[in-house]
Amino acid sequence: RIGPHNGARVVARAWDEPEFRARLLEDATEAVNSMGLSSPVGSHLIAAENTETTHNMVVCTLCSCYPWEVLGLPPTWYKSAPYRARAVIDPKGVLADFGVTLPEDTNIRVWDSTAETRFIVLPLRPDGTEGWDQEKLAALVTRDSMVGTGLATSADEAAP
Repeated sequence: RIGPHNGARVVARAWDEPEFRARLLEDATEAVNSMGLSSPVGSHLIAAENTETTHNMVVCTLCSCYPWEVLGLPPTWYKSAPYRARAVIDPKGVLADFGVTLPEDTNIRVWDSTAETRFIVLPLRPDGTEGWDQEKLAALVTRDSMVGTGLATSADEAAP
């Protein structure tokens, strides 16, 4: 009922259906609820879309607020004080720790979750995935890509 597989379905649908993507960016709570993924906690979900020039990353500086219904249980590192502090003051360093290197001119936007507002990152759709169905697309989406500490798996990496 909860887990990153749910968020992966949301992202894959947004990649595949422009109308759903627009709904997700306008009102993520409504869009996610329309898929039967309602949340009993933190009913206000916001989707932050990565672009060629902007990369989004999520942190909860006060505790570990996290949208369980779409991302599952928060990983230990997400709740750690070092991540919570460094994500705000050194986001490029944190991304480097996760093996993510972005172009120098990429704007990194850090979103701070609260008990009332949670975030999901809509990662960039990998090149070479045109024509893929939503199930195949969902397999490219990782929990880290929906938190912003990772990127979606490339089409080449997904190839058998």
